[in-house]
Amino acid sequence: MAPHNDVVAFHEALRSSKRILALCGAGLSASSGLPTFRGAGGLWRNHDATALATMRAFRRDPGLVWLFYAYRRHMALNARPNRAHYALAALADKNPDFLCLTQNVDDLSPRAGHKPEQLRRLHGSLFDIKCANPQCTYVDRNNTLDPLCPALAPASEDVQDPSHTLPLLDPTKKLRRINDADLPHCPSCKTGLLRPGVVWFGENLDEEMLEGVDAWIHEGKVDLMIVVGTSAQVWPAAGYILAAHKAGARVCTVNPEAEDEDQMPKVKPGDFAFGRDAAEVLPLLLEPVIGKLSADGRTYTEERKLE
Repeated sequence: MAPHNDVVAFHEALRSSKRILALCGAGLSASSGLPTFRGAGGLWRNHDATALATMRAFRRDPGLVWLFYAYRRHMALNARPNRAHYALAALADKNPDFLCLTQNVDDLSPRAGHKPEQLRRLHGSLFDIKCANPQCTYVDRNNTLDPLCPALAPASEDVQDPSHTLPLLDPTKKLRRINDADLPHCPSCKTGLLRPGVVWFGENLDEEMLEGVDAWIHEGKVDLMIVVGTSAQVWPAAGYILAAHKAGARVCTVNPEAEDEDQMPKVKPGDFAFGRDAAEVLPLLLEPVIGKLSADGRTYTEERKLE
């Protein structure tokens, strides 16, 4: 049996695969300069980033939570899709039976030209804003204002001198607490604060979207699953991998930690694991179908279609 990181063997598996499912996480956007907020980089101003991604944190200090998300919005707006985003978008162009599930909220996949009908944003978008009042249905989509309001302007600053740290990112400098009155309010119900339109910990994912994903998975045999930049430890992500394995699909993991000693036991016989950055290796892995990507990843040559 070919080694788990045999590119030629993966190319053979790709050529013989019709229905392909991808699951993407924060590692997909790491080469675009966006923090993954995991491991050693999981802190923001000495706050556990995951602890800020809750309704409880928002109720306790909505200004702090909004600064965190305003910073992430600013970073995402100023980032560019990398070659891995473009490679997946090209695969969607070539293969109508390819579906990509992304846990990312940065919208870099849509900006890379990934067809919306072949992309599911499981955790929402940083650029959707909705009312925090559960009784109100107001949603403002594709809002790219930066800053969103004057009180959040510190999150939109850019450092000019590499030797300096922005006040917002320097945990030794205390931030002034933002009054609720200075934060964005709902124009519909007039009472609720607006909040980021992302799925926080403890919240349910969109049920209709999940039903659609499940329907796609059960429409026919999934031949290949590509897991990019995520450990897929939480549901429903972990469940999709289990379902793919159960249906006989081969799973390819692309993640810098994929070949670590503690990860390799999870690689089943016949599966693939490439412990490299997605922007580096994914265009190479998908080359038999998408052709060669240009240096910036925006165009590809030697176009081929799946038979």
